[in-house]
Amino acid sequence: MNRLELAGLTVRPAQVWGGIRLVPLVREEPVAGLRLHQEIYRGFGSSVVDTGPRTHYTSYIPHGLVADWSGLRTEPDGAGTGRQSAAYGTQLGSGDPGAGARPPVTAPLPRHRHRHHRMAKRQPGNRLRFLPLHLALEGYLSLHFGGPAIAWEEWSRQALRDGLSPRAEDAYMGWSVRGLGDALRVFEIHPRQCGVMVYAADALAAAFVLPHPDDYRLLHASLVEDLYGELIHQYALYGGPVPEFGARIADGARVRTLADLRAAARAQEREWREAHDALFARELLDTSYAFDRIHRMGPFTLWRFLPPFTRNRGGRHIGETITDHKGQVTYLKTFRLSDAQVRRGHLLHTLSDADWRLAPAAAALGSTEEELVRRIRAAGFEGLLKAHVQRGKPR
Repeated sequence: MNRLELAGLTVRPAQVWGGIRLVPLVREEPVAGLRLHQEIYRGFGSSVVDTGPRTHYTSYIPHGLVADWSGLRTEPDGAGTGRQSAAYGTQLGSGDPGAGARPPVTAPLPRHRHRHHRMAKRQPGNRLRFLPLHLALEGYLSLHFGGPAIAWEEWSRQALRDGLSPRAEDAYMGWSVRGLGDALRVFEIHPRQCGVMVYAADALAAAFVLPHPDDYRLLHASLVEDLYGELIHQYALYGGPVPEFGARIADGARVRTLADLRAAARAQEREWREAHDALFARELLDTSYAFDRIHRMGPFTLWRFLPPFTRNRGGRHIGETITDHKGQVTYLKTFRLSDAQVRRGHLLHTLSDADWRLAPAAAALGSTEEELVRRIRAAGFEGLLKAHVQRGKPR
């Protein structure tokens, strides 16, 4: 498994609000045996997750998701059959997150905070609680987190002792993405809708997929509580309105009956789906990812994934997904990285592939050691280098 396969999901014509485009995703049949519901954390602000001995992850976490496969009977071949679990309701927390908030993905601990136990934790029965998007962001923030494995003379004691700790990235709440809240509030939810693809100025901001239409109806509004990258915030703020989808029948003379009109409308929808898959969603679906398995849940598996950190143009997305025994996506949530985040990932991969030696890494990047040192400083990793290297004397 190295690509995302949205088999069983069909796009419907987009709905546009200013610069925001929402593309509904519908299923002919819900996924049998898996349901997701929200776990609300009271209040708004930073939360702390225990990730290991003396290690904590601190971030804004408005809610968790609970995957429930308790209504599933597992057959010997791994295929799931059986009754559906009842949909869970949504609890309302107190407080107002406030528009325009820009919470860091890693931040100082506040005086009052919530504490959770790991990014994904098994709960009583066949249930698993995990933190949406933060599971994926943890994968990005932990890229080569240990730093140099060999005490090369260029790296400081801090680099050898602590590695890249701490790492921090900024993101914007959905409340501050212009037009997103209004679009989610006013647009209709289609029958059998199980997901949506969110675009800002026709740049893919996020994909969100759930196994059942009832789950999506409960979690539709939660998209304004998710995190979005700086590029998406800027596109929504400064980008102009995007064109709406409109069905146009070129040869109206051939439409004589309602059946003809229905066939012509369906042809327009097919054209929209083909254009969407070819132009809009290609960067997400035509990319090979590195998948990291987090938890097995009967015939379902929770993964997080990272893109190739190459210098090719185009959007790069991280995310998490739940797949069934056939590899079909039953849950998906993605986050678009900024160009600067992709460059940092590419730089870290290059340093790691060169065993953190500056000369081979510079050669792999087609630059000099002095230029590589400048790139390391620009990426915010200058604290890992010894002082004489930072002054421009790598050797």
